[in-house]
Amino acid sequence: QLTADAESLETMNQADVSEDDGAKQALRERIRASHRYVSLAAKLLAASIEQHDAVAGFDWVIETLKAAGQAELATEVQIAKANHFMRERKFDKAVETLKSYERQDPALVPHAATNLSFIYFHEGDFANAAKYADLAMNHNRYNAKALVNKGNCLYARGELEGARQLYHEAMGAEADCLEAMYNLAVASKRLGDHGTALNLFEKLHAIIPHSTEVVWQIADVFDSSGQSRAAMKWFKILSARVPTDPGVLARLGSVHLKEEDETQAFHYHQESFRYLPANMDVISWLGAYFVKNEMYEKAVAYFERAAQIAPGEVKWRLMVASCHRRSGDYQLAHDIYRAIHDEYPQNIECLRYLVHICDDLGKKDAVHEYVVKLRKAERAVDVPPPEQHGGDGGHVPAEHAGAQGGRNDPPGESAYQQAMVAAAAKASRPAASVNAAAKATRATHDDDLFADDDLDDTLLPS
Repeated sequence: QLTADAESLETMNQADVSEDDGAKQALRERIRASHRYVSLAAKLLAASIEQHDAVAGFDWVIETLKAAGQAELATEVQIAKANHFMRERKFDKAVETLKSYERQDPALVPHAATNLSFIYFHEGDFANAAKYADLAMNHNRYNAKALVNKGNCLYARGELEGARQLYHEAMGAEADCLEAMYNLAVASKRLGDHGTALNLFEKLHAIIPHSTEVVWQIADVFDSSGQSRAAMKWFKILSARVPTDPGVLARLGSVHLKEEDETQAFHYHQESFRYLPANMDVISWLGAYFVKNEMYEKAVAYFERAAQIAPGEVKWRLMVASCHRRSGDYQLAHDIYRAIHDEYPQNIECLRYLVHICDDLGKKDAVHEYVVKLRKAERAVDVPPPEQHGGDGGHVPAEHAGAQGGRNDPPGESAYQQAMVAAAAKASRPAASVNAAAKATRATHDDDLFADDDLDDTLLPS
């Protein structure tokens, strides 16, 4: 029927080229509708005609359409075959298919080039991605998908303004190109143009209201522009849609912390940890929270988890020892410091802790031994001895350090990590110079070398 309609239209055009009556217009509409239906049916049939060999199904449909004189439809199915390979992540076959069609039929060049650009971009081959995007644009400057592909290549190279211009051009060529609108909003956000980004994301939200990615972007723009309450509202909307997403819960905790609502910040960080107990950002924040509130036994659990996740980071084990010291278990803290020293004999911080813990436990011989080792280690790395801290002078107040740590650390960092860092920071603070430590072995201890120093973000992870 499609062929007959096409022949009828051609006959009518030959009879009177200038005439454009209702019958001719209706015939054109019927041809377009028939084209859509046959195209959709062909693609559905091709993917399912052979249960275990979809490629054979595509090949059969393509040959059948060509035999019926429907070369244009056969071309669409050829592109669908390449897309099938892309969905199956068989990129080599997709590239081979598209390049073969490109050589066989010049009409396929813009379609094939657009898809090849997409494939190369996702494989990280930006040079070829840009090459094929340019090829597609040369055939049709108003190809919105090709413009988006070229914009993506510029974005990946850090040319954000150039990428924005191409996204704008793509939206001009195709007003409902959602990819161009989304990418334009992301590029604007990266450039600090939060107003434009927010406007575009809100338009996208009106078009695709169920997109969690768009909701997240709106919340993130509000958060980045310092509008914490608006960010909180959108993150809560997002959390209602994906209630078990640990990243969203951690961001909610971070936003509540900015609003100085530490109770809710703790709640959301703890919920994030429940769903993803391996997130170092969340672990460190929770650990710091317990240290700040002098619940060292609970902090230890998070620091030990961090040490398991990042065994090469000695600071977490130092924090475990510091928490035991703060809770009064000096002997266990000493044993942990000894174990760390056996593994990392040149670690200056550990040696400083050992000097003080041995001094506190009355192990005078051990103090002398570790002071000698500490002097040697400091000379080896040319580290000037730290100045003696008098009382709490120079320390950041605990309230400030806790909030600041939560803001600076990436959302989702494990509480265990933060606590380990906090413990290490506290443990390092009492450490005096080697000479001062040596004098401490001979002097009576009127001052508590392990007094509860306030949290500092000096050692917090970036």
